Amino acid sequence: MRSWGGAVLAALLLSGCASVTRGTTENISIASTPSGAKADVSGTEAPFSCVTPCVVEVNRNADITVSLSKEGYEPQIIPLTREVSGSGGAGFAGNLLLGGVVGMGVDAATGAAMDHKPNPVIVTLQPVPAPAPPPAVRHHRKPRVPVS
Repeated sequence: MRSWGGAVLAALLLSGCASVTRGTTENISIASTPSGAKADVSGTEAPFSCVTPCVVEVNRNADITVSLSKEGYEPQIIPLTREVSGSGGAGFAGNLLLGGVVGMGVDAATGAAMDHKPNPVIVTLQPVPAPAPPPAVRHHRKPRVPVS
């Protein structure tokens, strides 16, 4: 009976913990206009790429940067910021109400109360400007002199 009581107490203390209710990872959606761009995602344990539209799973506490490239278009680099989300903040605050100091430390270390912004990442790629045509070459001719 005593072990059940400890389990129930632990469940109550952790019920407000954002790392339990939200997890330590999140999905980031990446889309581009036009689609089919290569998205390089850095800031993860191992950098990886996908082709837009795509969804990637990242750690909530990671500093993420998305670089988009497509032939004929200017490359774009989008650094993502981390912000406390509404539900993450509620989970973090739940630690205060239930006395879960350990839970607060876990949430802070894992970033469980955070969300990356922007999410989804939506980018309109700009075409590479066409090269300027070379200047016209003008040939100077001697004026014709009428022959009589």
